[in-house]
Amino acid sequence: MMKNKMITVLIADDHALIREGIKQILELEEDISVVGQANDGEEAFELAEKLNPDIILLDINMPKLNGIETLRRFKDMGIKSKVIILTIHEDKEYILKTLRLGANGYLLKDSSANTLIEGIRKVAKGENYIQPSVADLVNSTNNDVDNKIIEKINSLTNREYEVLVLIAEGLNNKDIAERLYISEKTVKNHVSNIFKKLDLNDRVQAAIFAYKNNIKKL
Repeated sequence: MMKNKMITVLIADDHALIREGIKQILELEEDISVVGQANDGEEAFELAEKLNPDIILLDINMPKLNGIETLRRFKDMGIKSKVIILTIHEDKEYILKTLRLGANGYLLKDSSANTLIEGIRKVAKGENYIQPSVADLVNSTNNDVDNKIIEKINSLTNREYEVLVLIAEGLNNKDIAERLYISEKTVKNHVSNIFKKLDLNDRVQAAIFAYKNNIKKL
């Protein structure tokens, strides 16, 4: 009976001691089982496909593919596992980026064992879980303008965000198409959508918007 309720977890972190420590904490719980460990983003993706865990605990700083890139690949390739970012980064930019990419939770590595376990159980039930101190940081905006800018940025699709980054780098539509392996027509559509969503008129304004709001590839 307990097996039907077991939450399977994959731990992706490049530090073996951290992985082992998390595994020992989690396996004290009767309803949680660690089914795999990954040392880098590529291994995390391979194990996610192979093991199909309920939850993936994903670090941001990893070799080969970092956590941001790994999360993007999960979503692009249809990995169904829920993803909780477990990191040292208490940075608004990272938090918003990962949530926009579809992370289901965000926890800091200095959080308590109880917080980690609570987060895993809530996410496994279909809820989102952000560590309270992190949630406070996300919600702390200077004014209504900040909120509107965040809403605009969050309205961009993953591909539109990538195109905006490349516009800011000075690439034209042809260069962007080659970089992203898509057609120029598709790039034009993305650029048009970016202008509409961000209330911009041209590429110069788009580049300025990207610089001012620290939009960049992570």
